Amino acid sequence: MKVAIYSRGLDETLEKPLVYLLQELLKHNIKVVVYRQLLQLYHLPDEIKNVIEIFSTDEQLNANTDCLISLGGDGTMLDAVALVREKGIPILGVNIGRLGFLANINRDELQVAVDALVNRTYIIDKRTLLHLDANTNLFGDAPFALNEFAIHKRDTSPMIKIHTYLNGEFLNTFWADGLLVSTPTGSTGYNMSCNGPIVFPDVSSFIITPLAPHNLNVRSIVVSDNNIISFEIEGRTDQFICSLDARREIVNKGIQLAIKKENFSVNLIRLNEGSFLSTLRNKLTWGMDKRN
Repeated sequence: MKVAIYSRGLDETLEKPLVYLLQELLKHNIKVVVYRQLLQLYHLPDEIKNVIEIFSTDEQLNANTDCLISLGGDGTMLDAVALVREKGIPILGVNIGRLGFLANINRDELQVAVDALVNRTYIIDKRTLLHLDANTNLFGDAPFALNEFAIHKRDTSPMIKIHTYLNGEFLNTFWADGLLVSTPTGSTGYNMSCNGPIVFPDVSSFIITPLAPHNLNVRSIVVSDNNIISFEIEGRTDQFICSLDARREIVNKGIQLAIKKENFSVNLIRLNEGSFLSTLRNKLTWGMDKRN
């Protein structure tokens, strides 16, 4: 078995769980590949450094890797998706951050997680990605997102008008600070914060949610992910912000943008004890009522 480990390495408390995880993996004779930056940020014992391999880019992650372990929060998981790309490597998220909705395995469950990997007693959830097409090269060779695509006005500019189309047919003009297109996975993120609906991960859909709309009769809408969603932007300024998950670009308002379903999906590892509903209740306190 071959396992890769990735983290942004921003938390000084990460060193102890990282060393423990490496020791547990090597105890089971698992071949380990570690993100190079972690070796520069943290002190690893020589007996570990001498037996592990190193990777720095997505090209160095082989498709025969059995799992990529993401150490951090949900943002680290989104980075891991950009590393894995279309290789199909399952991602296991260990929460070292705050909420950990996607990375829902706690640091005190590391041994349980390693045992599940060794014995293959885990569940793989396939998650849909969205793909951005544009008439200029945005986001390089990774124009996809697990959570959402967003159009947003720049910080000091007034609201913008976003003419939106489904398969070329006019849907609506949104007068707003911006517009969000979320996957079901992203429905519990930025979309939920903007009063968009929560959608189960296995529902084949996109959620279109306006950001601070200047209309009382405009709400989120859920559409099939077979649609191509395209946009034309108007505004008093010449530029606006375009983002895929945590990545963002400043673009000119004359750009042509379209969102569609990506032709590959990402595999997220879930332990048998977890489920989407239990995560909703435990992480977001969904349905919690002190009267129950």
